[in-house]
Amino acid sequence: MSLTTSQETALVVIGAGPIGLAAAAQAQARGVDAVVLEAGPSAGTSVRAWGHVRLFSPWRELVDPVAEALLDSTGWIAPDPASYPTGRDWAERYLQPLADALAATDQVDVRYSSRVTGVARRGRDRLVDDGRDTEPFTVHVDGPGGAHLLSATAVVDASGTWSRPNPLGADGLPALGEVDHAARTTYGIPDLDDQATADRYAGKHVVVAGTGASAHNVLVGLARLGAAHPGTRVSWLVRRAAAESAFGGGEGDQLVERGALGLRAKAVAASPLVRTHTGFRTRSVVTQRDDRLRLESLDGQVVEDVDEVVVVTGFRPDLSFLSEVRLDLDPVLSATRRLAPLVDPNVHSCGTVPPHGAAELAHPEPGLFITGMKSYGRAPSFLAMTGFEQARSVVAAIAGDHEAAARVDLVLPESGVCGGSGLFDEESGPATGGGCCAPAPTQLHSFGDRGAIEAAGTG
Repeated sequence: MSLTTSQETALVVIGAGPIGLAAAAQAQARGVDAVVLEAGPSAGTSVRAWGHVRLFSPWRELVDPVAEALLDSTGWIAPDPASYPTGRDWAERYLQPLADALAATDQVDVRYSSRVTGVARRGRDRLVDDGRDTEPFTVHVDGPGGAHLLSATAVVDASGTWSRPNPLGADGLPALGEVDHAARTTYGIPDLDDQATADRYAGKHVVVAGTGASAHNVLVGLARLGAAHPGTRVSWLVRRAAAESAFGGGEGDQLVERGALGLRAKAVAASPLVRTHTGFRTRSVVTQRDDRLRLESLDGQVVEDVDEVVVVTGFRPDLSFLSEVRLDLDPVLSATRRLAPLVDPNVHSCGTVPPHGAAELAHPEPGLFITGMKSYGRAPSFLAMTGFEQARSVVAAIAGDHEAAARVDLVLPESGVCGGSGLFDEESGPATGGGCCAPAPTQLHSFGDRGAIEAAGTG
């Protein structure tokens, strides 16, 4: 493996997903040189991973205005703004063309298969104060040509959370036996329109764990599958004491398709296909004598004769490659300390998160910003429009336009459904939001699901 060092650039953007590319477009518009580092082989790699899922935000909320202006100059044909794309549509019709357009400029270098393994100040670990603010960042990259270093004045981490799904276990760690049964566990929404995937679940006893929009997608998808394969049955594991509040805003949801998804999921949950287990906080997963699985909760509840497990309990950020820079993170959410109270799922839904930008996203390490889904830490229900505004404000700050950075103005759709765990097991608490998304024809997703970007990850 070779080791090379590149010359300094003004900005390194980590992640070629929706928000990373929006940041790069903002940089290009301001004449700021940028390098975009994407761990996957193409733009929107994480979005493509849930490409079968339809977002419940329309195209008009999924295209950054500055990026659109750049694309228009290339002859790009904009999708119908009122239609709802799948993740695959989003990646192929917007993200990849945007990455290509940026790469064709003199100011943006987009590099694929380039995984960031560390970010630090040149010549200084996290403990060293002397000269810290005057040294550039050193970004450690494992790319096609081997390990190399990039030097940058500023770093925007828009790497998302898709690579770190939350586990099945009740205490935030994998349940006993969960890792051992990984081959029969899926994290995320299975593509039940794919024949091989459908065959995996058809006629089987499937456990679904989670109560957000992704879980709704899975319930609705399994109901369609069960209509053709009567032996299919579902055990739905709900951690709270009752499931009624898990279905969202229904007809009152300003994200219309998400509300419709919740109503469909509610009907499926009431059907003979599904048995709901409330207060189920998974302790262990073990193999029965017949090689099927047995799940046990902390309070002694048991679900037996399980063939497959689908875990849709949200995502969490990977902060490991930021271990040598100085972060100011909320101890609960892992969002920046100033942003955390604005996105706390016990208080806010997607649409009640107030506009925010560089001031709320800044860390004690000058020039470092975490944006996009990752900026929310473990809080769910991130919207693409929020991320676009983050990118605009942050790049304005990096470019030295502090007046523009402080001018944050954004109106979001109200939903009232993206709450957190509330009073532990109390039904009266707000509904858990595992994301802002939902499936194709019957599946819709929001990029954050995480995933609205509401899934799933940012690329």
